[in-house]
Amino acid sequence: MVAKKIVLFSTAILVALLLMSSCESNFREVQKSNFAEFTPSGEADTIDLKYTDSGKIKSILVSPKMLDYATVEFPFTEFPKGLKVTMYDNNGKKTFVTSKYAITFKNTDLIDLQGNVKITNEAGQLFETEQLYFDQKNEWFYTEKRFKFTDAKGFTYGEGVDFSKDFKIINSQRISGEVQSEK
Repeated sequence: MVAKKIVLFSTAILVALLLMSSCESNFREVQKSNFAEFTPSGEADTIDLKYTDSGKIKSILVSPKMLDYATVEFPFTEFPKGLKVTMYDNNGKKTFVTSKYAITFKNTDLIDLQGNVKITNEAGQLFETEQLYFDQKNEWFYTEKRFKFTDAKGFTYGEGVDFSKDFKIINSQRISGEVQSEK
């Protein structure tokens, strides 16, 4: 009688374990299906995009990898391996932007640049930070992070800044630096 109870108890435990393992397997399948909706709807390697307006090139974007999430609720495009952008003003002067990672949000026209972000121009000015936002509509950069700005007159360190893409308007929050005095 005791042996029958042990066999019955062992069988019940075995059935329970089998049921739990099959539930775990189903749960993992459900998890996978939830993640499937967040896969890119488009993917491109080694891209070289030229943006034009009225026949003039406004910018050139080069990146080793682009992931497009156009079908999610808040669509975005991701550049997980970074990007290099050349922007042209109305006179053809160039501004160069590089970062190790970038994401652009389609409904807001904002680009979030991250990781060793650098902006240079033909005048020799250099802006460096770890994260920078670019408002495409207003052609305006801004960050709350630490930055370094270097030009022919010297350098400036700070935390928090916003500026036009040509560096003609710069609004700094907290700054320090060294600038050559004009004689």
